[in-house]
Amino acid sequence: MLQATSGVSSSVPPSAVDRSAFSSVAASAGMPLDQYKIIRRNGSVAPFEPGKISIALTKAFIAVNGGQGAASARVRELVEQLTDSAVGALLRRQPHGGTFHIEDIQDQVELALMRSGEHDVARAYVLYREQRNRERATAVPAAAAALNVNHDGSLRPLDVAALTGKIEAACTGLGDAVEVGKILGRTLKDLYDGVMVTEVRKCAILAARSLIEQDPAYGYVTARLLLNNICCEILGEEVVQSEMATRYADYFPKFIKRGIEAELLNEELGRFDLARLAQALEAERDLQFNYLGLQTLFDRYFLHVEERRIELPQAFFMRVAMGLALNEVDRDARAIEFYRLLSSFDFMSSTPTLFNSGTRRSQLSSCYLTTVADDLDGIYEALKENALLSKFAGGLGNDWSNVRALGSRIKGTNGKSQG
Repeated sequence: MLQATSGVSSSVPPSAVDRSAFSSVAASAGMPLDQYKIIRRNGSVAPFEPGKISIALTKAFIAVNGGQGAASARVRELVEQLTDSAVGALLRRQPHGGTFHIEDIQDQVELALMRSGEHDVARAYVLYREQRNRERATAVPAAAAALNVNHDGSLRPLDVAALTGKIEAACTGLGDAVEVGKILGRTLKDLYDGVMVTEVRKCAILAARSLIEQDPAYGYVTARLLLNNICCEILGEEVVQSEMATRYADYFPKFIKRGIEAELLNEELGRFDLARLAQALEAERDLQFNYLGLQTLFDRYFLHVEERRIELPQAFFMRVAMGLALNEVDRDARAIEFYRLLSSFDFMSSTPTLFNSGTRRSQLSSCYLTTVADDLDGIYEALKENALLSKFAGGLGNDWSNVRALGSRIKGTNGKSQG
């Protein structure tokens, strides 16, 4: 399960693999050890065996101190304490049984070594893990070829070459800042036999996202993998970037028609020259997005029908531009002009405009200021207006200056105001 080093003696004290030695730790967690499993890097599930943590720790000490030093009573006692610490931390996370990923277990071992002050051993352990990660990143695990992917109920072997090609395409133009092997390795690590094809795409996105803190360029890789996922949802299939200009031209008029039929878009949008606007869409501008920007649009802004998105990024910008150009004399030309400005990121409209432009309720203002009158009708009318305005986005500000202060006399009831 765990290995701290390779090429060292496999002689390990028998007590290190005694499963009963950890019964007290398991008992304190309230669950027997057989209620816990581990997920290996190839996706297979195996029993959780704390004894293997002891073996890994012992090998780590052997790598630093040699076989004789690792056989000392002090090291054996320390290995037992460190194993108890790592196992205890894991069981506290899952007090009612469950699964641990192999990487989570190794993280706990590394943390236990650092906290114990065994910095040389911890360093050797960290370096070995990094070395193995690099090796796995540059070589497809043999087990990956045996994985099957669920395509709408039909199992097919995982196409590692196609997955690699997809990641390579997402890394195009980003130079040495990103590594295909790193993303591929992390993606394969989280796959399992029978995984849904949609989950394979999500795993690639999450793998790239986990590397953003190492280099911001991975944010663009993640965005491009997410874009591929969005295309699958909207177009029904994966489309390479070189074909997107053609696909946009075919898709855009259908999108406008569907939006009108679903009573999402203003019917006036159907009277634009949709073929001309479709030809003006610049598919390569999809590559300008970083992950956070595209994910935010996908989560909050793109139009959807029954929870299924119908709006691609460039169609989104054109829809907003068309709404802004509705009352222009040459509205097709103005829509294209507005679109080019928005899609270049040189200018970006406020949230209400992005939400509502081109829709049946094109409320485009960001902020509203109202004055509340000093009577019940005025107060409750202001509340009603606030509710209606907030329904279609927009910040609210109320001027309560006219409303009488706390303790002021109320003539109609001869009482006092509650403020």
